[in-house]
Amino acid sequence: MTARAAQWYLDDLTVGQVHPGLSKTITEDDFLGFAKLTGDDHPIHYDAAFAARSRFGGRVAHGLLLMAHTALGATPLSRHLEDSMIAFVGQDCRFLKPVLIGDHIRSELEVAEIAPKPGRDFGRLVFVVRLINQRDETVLEGHHEYLFHLRPKP
Repeated sequence: MTARAAQWYLDDLTVGQVHPGLSKTITEDDFLGFAKLTGDDHPIHYDAAFAARSRFGGRVAHGLLLMAHTALGATPLSRHLEDSMIAFVGQDCRFLKPVLIGDHIRSELEVAEIAPKPGRDFGRLVFVVRLINQRDETVLEGHHEYLFHLRPKP
């Protein structure tokens, strides 16, 4: 059994910190699993001939499949925030480049904003989230917003 990670709170983080996340190759199984989960079976994702005629030139990953790969819970950072996270309250993103089967992506989360609530024991934390492909191109950029506890007073 591994030792529990040191626990961090809102006031332990600083704007500009970058935390690595998930790194993986996007596979056929990812596409099929997403379709099974959601019912999204658009031919741009599953029909090679249809997708070859598209502006992407091949079967492109679902946008929400990609956004899921930015999840804080899928990063090593999340193990440090188990005691402090209150809630995930919002997200947005822009898809900048297509991701095709066989592309390798890695996520990163950058602390963008820390806003303690005056007189309260918690505050808002905003991450810029990115997915970067094997060519070091940013293919997705967005934001996640959370509520986190401040470090408890002794």
